[in-house]
Amino acid sequence: QMAFPRLDLFTCVVAENGALLYNPADSTEKLLGEAPPRQFIQALQERGVTPLVTGRVIVASLHPHEKTIVDVIAKLGLELQVIFNKGAVMVLPTGMNKATGLIAALQELKLSAHNVVGIGDAENDHSFLSLCECSVAVANAIPSLKEQADYTTKAENGDGVIELIEQLLADDLKTLDQRVGRRHTQST
Repeated sequence: QMAFPRLDLFTCVVAENGALLYNPADSTEKLLGEAPPRQFIQALQERGVTPLVTGRVIVASLHPHEKTIVDVIAKLGLELQVIFNKGAVMVLPTGMNKATGLIAALQELKLSAHNVVGIGDAENDHSFLSLCECSVAVANAIPSLKEQADYTTKAENGDGVIELIEQLLADDLKTLDQRVGRRHTQST
């Protein structure tokens, strides 16, 4: 809630890069993976990995610590994956990403991916944007994400998100209709 104080506007929040669902109505959390092993965190601290942020499931640091992180995973024989987010390096249980978190949220809400407009900017957004009926990249997104997206905003970062929201409110993205739906089979 420190990152965004108005979580009460949402029914479900996919957090920790897809590893946690948060329900703002009753402040409950649903972990979608196991907590990181203590020996993993301790080994990273001993090797001087800073910053080192530990969530309920996710462990995060910054470049150039990815080599140290991978070395510790291998040395301890852990089944964990490393995911990048521009300069951030995140560690999650294998197979967990924003797409798995979105799938879990959609199941809880009894919605389809056809109901989802997603927006992103980095490597960790590929999986969930490929699931969304309409995928959007902000103007400063990495090139591979822009190539994947149905649409790229003119504005960067949060201003790109505002641009998308304004377009949603103005015309429900009707101006993008011809580009949307290429990932999902249309119902007849």
